[in-house]
Amino acid sequence: MIFAQTPPKTFLGFEPGDDRKLADWGQIVGYFKKLDSESPRVKVSEIGKTTLGRPMIAVFISSPQNIQNLEKYRQISSRLADPRTISSELEAKRLIESGKTIVNISCSIHSTEIVASQMSMALAYELASSTTAETQEILNNTILILLPSSNPDGIDIVADWYRKTLGTKSEGTAPPELYHHYAGHDDNRDWFMLNLAETREITKLFWQQWFPQIVYDVHQMGQVGPRFVIPPFFDPPNPRMPPLILREVGLIGYKMAADLSAAGVKGVATNTTFDTWWHGGFRSAPYYHNSIGILSEAASADLMTPVEIKPEQLQRARPARGLNSPLEFNTAQPEPWTGGRWSPRDIVNIEMIASKSLLTMAAKFRQRYLENFYNLGKAALRPDENIPEAFIIPAGQPNSEFIARFVDILRWQGIEVHRLQHEQWVKMSPKEEFHEVPAGSLLVFTNQPQRPNILSLFERQIYPNRVGPTGEPDPPYDVAGWTLPLQMGIETLSAWKIKDIENKDNGIKKIASSDEVRELLNLAPAGKPFPKLSNPIKSNVRVALFRGFVPSMDEGWTRWVFDEFQIPYKSLSRDDVKQGRINADVVILPADSEEQIVRGLSSERYPAEFAGGIGNEGIENLKKFVSNGGRLICLDDSCGLVIKHFSLPIKNVLASVRRNEFYNPGSIVKITVNKGSGLTQNVPEELPAYFINSSAFEAVESENLQIVARYAERDALLSGWMLGEKHINSKAAIIYAKYGKGDIVLFAFRPQHRGQSFATFPLFFNALQH
Repeated sequence: MIFAQTPPKTFLGFEPGDDRKLADWGQIVGYFKKLDSESPRVKVSEIGKTTLGRPMIAVFISSPQNIQNLEKYRQISSRLADPRTISSELEAKRLIESGKTIVNISCSIHSTEIVASQMSMALAYELASSTTAETQEILNNTILILLPSSNPDGIDIVADWYRKTLGTKSEGTAPPELYHHYAGHDDNRDWFMLNLAETREITKLFWQQWFPQIVYDVHQMGQVGPRFVIPPFFDPPNPRMPPLILREVGLIGYKMAADLSAAGVKGVATNTTFDTWWHGGFRSAPYYHNSIGILSEAASADLMTPVEIKPEQLQRARPARGLNSPLEFNTAQPEPWTGGRWSPRDIVNIEMIASKSLLTMAAKFRQRYLENFYNLGKAALRPDENIPEAFIIPAGQPNSEFIARFVDILRWQGIEVHRLQHEQWVKMSPKEEFHEVPAGSLLVFTNQPQRPNILSLFERQIYPNRVGPTGEPDPPYDVAGWTLPLQMGIETLSAWKIKDIENKDNGIKKIASSDEVRELLNLAPAGKPFPKLSNPIKSNVRVALFRGFVPSMDEGWTRWVFDEFQIPYKSLSRDDVKQGRINADVVILPADSEEQIVRGLSSERYPAEFAGGIGNEGIENLKKFVSNGGRLICLDDSCGLVIKHFSLPIKNVLASVRRNEFYNPGSIVKITVNKGSGLTQNVPEELPAYFINSSAFEAVESENLQIVARYAERDALLSGWMLGEKHINSKAAIIYAKYGKGDIVLFAFRPQHRGQSFATFPLFFNALQH
């Protein structure tokens, strides 16, 4: 037997985790190719290209025999994921007995959380070279799909910056740019929307090809909390998450915790900070595919530079959900870490123990994981009188391109979509009479293995009213509501009974391709899985988007919208604004604070070329730009800056409201629009908007100020959670104000939030029509 001959240190010149040493993406890929050439236990596969064109790789690690028969085991996992492809329980039993646990470990999606990408090489080498019985059991019973990073572009951005700044005051700082070209940190907020190239490629790998039973997403967090946070997670769980999955998540987490304690690791915490409510993360999306999703968060160093953490820093740390202090001794953290030196080596060691712990579980209980996986898919096929039989996308709606995009999003995740070839009679609620649904409507049946995913995307979320004794809300870790058809402005109906569904000749046909649905909607054929949408900007307006050195996810998502919709624009730099080089008709300020835009990065840690913001001179130049006839568009947070410095007669009524009086951490709300405004052309009178700790304005309309849209007068919440809704009812959501010869458009919310809120894109596009 030939084992791997080249350890990472020999290839790289340093050990992964060494202080101040960092492998870039080219080195990481090169090392894995070296392992592939040396070891029959390793196979490297390129699964696609990143946003910026780098290769994305998946590293398959298993026994030589399993590696030679990967396609056999892929097909077994695929069939167990869909019990409809299995003819009998006897056949299912044979597949379960012969299959392998498919495990994914994914590293460093957030590229400043860089250590896991380095750890991946050490983990792979150990699995490729070890002769222990434990390793042999893992190799025989599991197939590991190791993703050294799901954001290779960011690995190089961080590596380049770190090397450039070694030995300077900037050593260990985050780069002065987004570490994903569009999404930055939000690259882990795209796992149901699939806007990004990386997300689509991994989704294809997971939910069209391999169907892993376990997905482990390796992260880092801040420096002054526990050393390592793992499951079980904090409340609340999502009710559409299968209860068995919730239990299995906790079981693996406790196994990790026990192994870390046995190794003498302190500061390992469970039942804190992170919950299982939200859908769209790397480790949470698998819950709705009947897979176990594990998240770990290690305390960070300064990239690859060690840090010294003093006990008083831990004492001053903000309380976390479920843990009052990182120094607290309790069941969730029975061995607190009390401070000292914290290095990348510490992180590598912890992540290695946790990864091997998970793989050991996957190997020892191989048959259990495969059987549970199969049974969860089978349970989703059974009738359930408590849920609709299907969801319907009625024919005849506007925004056909958005519907085509929506169907593609569903199909990419493995959800089946059908179309009505003639009209059907459908009950919209259990007690209603039958209503006619027109031919050409689309149906998504809930009796699919992905039932939890379908329900989680189509239903309106109702976040539990988690309010403490003082009235302080307990927020979800991410957002409270995300209902996809609502965000995209697509009407859907709940079909509780379809009259002729049992009839074999019922005129219902499965959608087989993107072009099929586009033909149905009278659209041009798709040029790629997600077709480019038609350009909504018909004039030669010169659009400029402010892009400072403080990385802004909102700016990145705005660029994504412009690129996806083929809207010409240019980036407006800090120096452009400071020096008055604003050669544009429209300037957009993304949803960033005055601190970020005006003051920028600190000169204490960043060199002069990156430090500072637009300053007072930049504000004056923006005033001149508008006074001379330009249009300034402000999104959410940036509105406050402009209201203040342009002396606009507008008040954000939420600015002085305490969190126990009003709170909305991310939900879909209803707005009503003024149809007399040019900004509201081709939009309905009511539409859903995304509110995430956003604003609500009070203003008196006048010749120079018009309220374009308001939050609904009542029942504004459509999906999610909102405490104290009365504070925004009827308040202004969009304002148009004249200023000199130009004008200002203020969006109190983000009309292009995470590239998901298609329903409000038209309002944003209208604002560009200067």
